[in-house]
Amino acid sequence: MKILVTGAGGQLGFDVVRELTSRGQEAVGVNHQTMDITDAACVERVIRETAPDAVIHCAAYTAVDAAEDDAEQCRKVNVDGTRYIAEVCKALDIKLIYISTDYVFGGQGERPWEPDDERDPQNVYGRTKYEGELEVQKLLEKYFIVRVTWTFGVNGKNFVKTMLRLAENHDTLRVVDDQIGSPTYTYDLAKLLADMVETERYGIYHATNEGVCSWYEFACAIFREAGLADKVKVLPVSTAEYGAKAARPYNSRMSNNKLTENGFERLPAWQDALVRYLEELRENRR
Repeated sequence: MKILVTGAGGQLGFDVVRELTSRGQEAVGVNHQTMDITDAACVERVIRETAPDAVIHCAAYTAVDAAEDDAEQCRKVNVDGTRYIAEVCKALDIKLIYISTDYVFGGQGERPWEPDDERDPQNVYGRTKYEGELEVQKLLEKYFIVRVTWTFGVNGKNFVKTMLRLAENHDTLRVVDDQIGSPTYTYDLAKLLADMVETERYGIYHATNEGVCSWYEFACAIFREAGLADKVKVLPVSTAEYGAKAARPYNSRMSNNKLTENGFERLPAWQDALVRYLEELRENRR
């Protein structure tokens, strides 16, 4: 298969291209410079010239707090860009995987979100990803919407790298303890997406590493596994105490049952993923 991957310079897109290539697939990675997804003509030209069998759409505006003040640009990327891609996929009759987020939900309660639960986004970023989902559903039949949470990977910025960087100059850190979710390693997620794109088991899925924790618990695990637990003290704080411009979901628990029901392998436990990720970071520094 030939598969076009948007956002190839980001965490997930980078790992998707790497995984597809390792399987002998022809992965064509594009970024903002090679395909500006906010330019409909550019999107159509690049996709038609590439003539892929599928598109895995990882590109997104993900700066959650900045989006509150930059809603227009966020919507151009997450809504308009997604619509332009979906329109070309429809015209060429090719399948699309659209990467979405738990932010499309209301973020309350303790029950894991199911793929078909009512969507009720609470901030600009969440609303634009929700509207992107609607564009995909409206235009296409051959689509996968895959919602993910708390991603970390070797390429780009993420919570793990931020914690390790802050630990270099701080002996005490404040981390939110009342938001619950599943840390998800993009290396594991990319394997699932590579499996998925080869099928026609279309629909909406949730895909996270197994298990849940708070950001505070995640930070403690990072320092423990990195051998820094004795050097950095992590203090739990509430979302209200921490403060942020955009509203954050308290409940980011996601049900992955639909993966099993449709014959896909679930991702390993997040603790296992963290150990492997830290080893990958160490290998890359050697």
